[in-house]
Amino acid sequence: MRRAMIASLVAAACFTGGCQSRTPGATETTVMTWVKRKILVGNKNAVNPLLSTPDNIRAGQIAFSHYCFTCHGLDGQNTGVPFAETVSPPVPSLNSPQVQKYTDGQLKSVIANGIFPSGMPASKDILSDEEIWSIVVYLRHLPPKGSLGDPAAYEDEEVTRVKSGK
Repeated sequence: MRRAMIASLVAAACFTGGCQSRTPGATETTVMTWVKRKILVGNKNAVNPLLSTPDNIRAGQIAFSHYCFTCHGLDGQNTGVPFAETVSPPVPSLNSPQVQKYTDGQLKSVIANGIFPSGMPASKDILSDEEIWSIVVYLRHLPPKGSLGDPAAYEDEEVTRVKSGK
């Protein structure tokens, strides 16, 4: 009952003042981080059945590069994603402390179910449980920012020309 009341208050706040295209302030970020951790994102105690082996990390990287790169870049840190900072809320860098504080079970829940009201979509009808768990393994072993380059989806001759200033 208490969670339903809090969720209703948060939803009301979002609908009356949160539906704006702007960078969230410190208070809004703090409140929404708490709401995500305590109300919206479940599965806190679930344990990843996949070990952090090189094969599982690679499998997670492959699954990530097929499904998640559009918003998070190939490295999980928004490299080459032109809109990552301009949407509200901004696309988080997946190696940030805020993301890495989630348990493996919570990360699986976020990937599988998405996060409302952000732009994070659900993948449970697209990816298998094993693929989702492998992505969680990959998220715990992200490469250095920029080391995998920009996603090819955001590259073409015109973009390259503009970036080079020619």
